[in-house]
Parts: sequence; structure tokens; C-alpha cells
Amino acid sequence: MSRKFSILIKKKINKFNKTLNIEGDKSISIRSLLLASQCIGKSKIKNLLESEDVLHCKKALETLGVKIRKNKKIYSIYGNGLNSFKVKKLTKIYVGNSGTTCRLLAGLLATSSGKFYLHGDSSLNKRDMSRIIVPLEKVGCFFHPIKKKTLPFTIEGTGMPLAQKHVEKIGSAQVKSAILLAGLATSGITKIEEKIISRNHTENFLNFIGADIKVKKLKEGNIILLNGQKNIYAFDYVIPSDPSSAAFFITMTLLTPNSKLLIRNVNCNPTRIGFISILKKMNAKIKILNLKKKYGELIGDIFVESSKLKPINCPKKYTTSSIDEFPLLFIIASILNGISRFSGIEELRHKESDRIRNMEKGLNQIGIKTKSTKNSLIIFGNPNLKIKRKLEIDPHKDHRIAMSYIILALVTGGPIEINNCETINTSFPSFLKIIKENFGIKYEAK
Repeated sequence: MSRKFSILIKKKINKFNKTLNIEGDKSISIRSLLLASQCIGKSKIKNLLESEDVLHCKKALETLGVKIRKNKKIYSIYGNGLNSFKVKKLTKIYVGNSGTTCRLLAGLLATSSGKFYLHGDSSLNKRDMSRIIVPLEKVGCFFHPIKKKTLPFTIEGTGMPLAQKHVEKIGSAQVKSAILLAGLATSGITKIEEKIISRNHTENFLNFIGADIKVKKLKEGNIILLNGQKNIYAFDYVIPSDPSSAAFFITMTLLTPNSKLLIRNVNCNPTRIGFISILKKMNAKIKILNLKKKYGELIGDIFVESSKLKPINCPKKYTTSSIDEFPLLFIIASILNGISRFSGIEELRHKESDRIRNMEKGLNQIGIKTKSTKNSLIIFGNPNLKIKRKLEIDPHKDHRIAMSYIILALVTGGPIEINNCETINTSFPSFLKIIKENFGIKYEAK
């Protein structure tokens, strides 16, 4: 983790008209590294996000003997095919704060003969891993200590994995992806019945690189079929910009009068842009332009203008496609005139922190009334919010909460001091640089 620091903001952002390029998509960056490690040959990846989560994934693969080199902003991954990790008697792998790396890598390790000790930082070590332990044990691997639900633990992989049928009810792309990655080296057909549709980058990527995968759309959900033990081969890939990172600047534009913003080459996969659909229901002026398909993903430019937004009773159907953006939606709701309701959001309690509880704490601190249950949050907005004395916000080591409160400070003028801003490097290392260089914002790093 980077050196700890806080950000103090005491002045409201001025109107702007800007065009931005945002860093690469975190979800696709991690998947590109993991899948390249299982391909035969040298894969080349451009615009890889160099955040702490992605770099921990890179380091984990290098620990497993995968050769990775960088030259002129292009990463080359030298893959040796399925089950090609080099193992010791016990291979120790540190995954930092990256839940995606931990869960997806576990899928590959489950079908690799050897013992692998996985551990993360203090935040990740508290997160529930039972959702991948149960399905991967059915494939044939073992987790030690028995019945332990959190990191650190040891995965004892199997050289004779058995294809399984899984019913995925959570709407978790990480669980689904772990099962699919285990299925790559498993003889026969791995079948996933997806009850709640989640982001489908793994399926798109597998299809792009020629894996034997089929997705059958149902009236509700999908059936995913993967025929394993088929060689996959090296690829070239340019990673699109991350919509979850773009969301911070979309929010800032909507809430800053007389402002416009164009963000280029953003991943516009329908499973990732529920945030935009919700904003449109709130009366946001937002458009997706120049939409095209590359590498199985929809990519477009997002144009947004400042808007007079209205409160929302947020539809549950958008939860999985906007799961990372709810802290920003809570920020928006807090300064609107009226009551906003968010339900079906229990999964937020299982992210880097309990995002319902911790966002609620911060909002209460600045004078916003809220009411919550296990899976819902009601926010009583106040468009006349005035912060009369410096407030100190604790994001509880959660990068999205830290960035969300920086946006709130910029659109209200603060004074607000946000602690633990080093966590921003987890997903969006250039966030503060973009704010400073493109919007002329002056802030104090303490």
C-alpha cells in the first residue's frame, strides 16, 4: 500500500468544458493477464491499468512462473498453456486488496496440482470467500483450514478436476468467472445457470480468444456452457477505459452548473452501465456516442452536461450493472431536493467495506438524514447543504468511498478532509492528477 495521506478541499469547482481519456478498465485488465497466462504464445496488451489491484495480479502470476515484460506501454505475457504454472512445495501468493484477483486466480489454482497459500491486506482478509470455496471444492480441490471462509487460506489443487453444473444466484461476476477459469482445464462441459445476470467480460474474452464457450439467453438469466481442456492461443488486446472510473467525472459534471464533458473510448458493456440508465431516470443529460464493438465489448464516447436532477426510487434491476457506482449515486441523492430510495443493494455490504454503513456515516456527518436496512438505503436530500466547519471523512480504506467524497467536496466547496486517500491507487491511480491538470483544482495533500 502507498504512503498514507489525506486530501483537504476548501473550494468549489468552477464550470468547465473538457474532453478526457480515462485509464484502462480494471476488470478487463485483470482478466487479460490471467487469460494470457493460460494461452500458448506471447500476448500483447495495451492500455493495461497500472493500479495496485492489477499490479498485484501481475506479481501473483510472476510468482507462479509467468514471464511478463513491459516495453513502451505494451505488456507482453508469455503463456505456456493450461496448467502451466510453476509450483513449489507451497507457493505463497499475495493479492493485496484485489478481490477479483483472489477469486479468479483461485479458479485457475483449483485445477493446478500443488498447494497455494493466498493472503491479502487487512481489508481483503475480512471478505467472505465462501462463495468461491463451495463451487471450487465440487470441482475437486481442497481449501485449508477446513471451513475457513476468509483469507489467508491454502488451496490444494487437483490434477483430475470434474466438470460440474453450478447455479449462480448471487449475481457475482467473480464467482462465475472463477468457475469458468477452473473449467478451462477441466475435461467435459462446465455448465453455469446464471439466475441474475452479472458483468460478462470473462465470457466475452473467452469467446474472443477462441475458447469453446456458448451462452444461451433465457427469459431470465443465461445458461453458460464451457467445453474444457481445449488449447487457447495468444492474443493482442487494447483495453477500453473504465466506466466505473469515468463515473466520478460524470457525476462531477452533472452537479457543476454550465459544464460539459466528453470521455473517450469507454467500456459501454450493458452489464456495466446501469449507472447511466439510473442517471437518465434522474433527468441527466447524458449520451453514448460512436458506439462500436471491439474484442467482444461495446466501446463508445460518453457525453454529459450539467443537469437539474430529480430524486429516484432506484429499480432493483440495475443493481448488478451499477454495483460499483452506488457510493456516487448516494452522493448525488444527498444534494437533491427530495427523498431517494435504493433497495436490493445488500451486496454493497460485502465490497471493500460495508458501503451502505460507511457511506451513511459520512452523509450523516455532513448533515444528511438517512435510513437503512440490511439491503436498502433511504436518503433525505438537501440541496441547500452548507458545511460550516471542516469535516473529516473516514472512507474505511475503501477507494470508491474516498473518491466519492472528494467529488462531493468539489461540488459543495467543502471544507472536507478525506483520509486514507492512498487507497485510490487500488483502482484509479491518475484520479487526483486528472482533477488537478484538467480542472485546475487546488487541494491540500496532508
